[in-house]
Amino acid sequence: MADRGGIWKLGVLGGSGVYEIEGLQNRRWVKVETPWGDPSDELLCGDIDGVELVFLPRHGRGHRQTPTSVNARANIDALKRLGCTDILALSAVGSLRDELPPGTFVIVDQYVDRTFAREKTFFGPGLVAHVSMAHPVCGRLAGMAAEAAREAGATVVEGGTLLVMEGPQFSTKAESELYRQWGCHVIGMTAMPEAKLAREAELPYASVCMVTDYDGWHPEHDAVEVDQVVRVMQANAARARDLVARFAGRLTGKREPSPIDTCLDVAIMTAPSARDPELMKKLDAVAGRVLGVEMRAAG
Repeated sequence: MADRGGIWKLGVLGGSGVYEIEGLQNRRWVKVETPWGDPSDELLCGDIDGVELVFLPRHGRGHRQTPTSVNARANIDALKRLGCTDILALSAVGSLRDELPPGTFVIVDQYVDRTFAREKTFFGPGLVAHVSMAHPVCGRLAGMAAEAAREAGATVVEGGTLLVMEGPQFSTKAESELYRQWGCHVIGMTAMPEAKLAREAELPYASVCMVTDYDGWHPEHDAVEVDQVVRVMQANAARARDLVARFAGRLTGKREPSPIDTCLDVAIMTAPSARDPELMKKLDAVAGRVLGVEMRAAG
C-alpha cells in the first residue's frame, strides 16, 4: 500500500467565498493543464502551519461555471497532478429534513446520483475500470471535518445522504417530496461525479454540506430563491474558512495509508495487451501508479 511519503497535501474544492483563508501563507495562483481540458480556474496554493493546501474554486472565481459545465475530471486531475493526497469538498445544499435547518453543516456519508449530463469517469473503451462506491466518503477525513466544523462554531450533523441533481433549476415540490420519501437528507448540484472521480484517482474524499434553504417542500417556508441562498452562504463563508484552517491544522502528523490510496489495484479489467495507449497517456496523473505511466508536469 502506497503511503505517499507520509506527508499530507490537502486539496479543497469549494465556493468563491472560501479561499480567503486566514493564515494561508506563501499564496500563489497556479495554472494547471490537464488532458481533460481546463479546470474551473487556477488553483490557489499555500500552506498553513507547514501543511500544504491547494484550493480550487469549483465554479471559478466570480461563479462562472454552472453545475453541469464544471469540468470535474479536469478539477480532480489537477489536484492529483499537484500532488494532493486527500480532498475536502464544501458545498451549499438544500435541506430535505425539518431537523436540518439553514446554517447546519452536514458531514454526509452517502450519495444518490441523479445527474445525467456530465462525464462521470476517467476510464472508457480501451481501458475499463470499476471502482467500489459502496462507502464513497473517507471516514477519517469526515471525522476530522466534523471536529473542525464544531470548533469553528457550526451546528454539525454527522452522517446523511446527499442527493445530487443535475440543475441548474431548483427542485419542483413533487421532486423534493420524492427525495424525502427516498430517505435523502440534503440536496445539491455539485458532489457528483466529483466524488466518483476522486475515488478513481485514489484520492480520499469527504464532503461538508452547508444548508442554505429547505428546497421546495417545506409548508412553512417559501420556495428557494437565489437571494436566500446567497444570504446564508455569505453567513456560512467565514465559518467555512475557519473550518478549512482548523482541518488543515489536524494534518501536521504523519499521514497513515488509506485503502483508497490503492483502490485501482483491484479495479482495472482490461488486459495489458488490450489497453488503449492514448487513454493510458491521459491517465498519467489519475492512474499512472498502476499503469506504469510517468506523470507529466502540472504546468
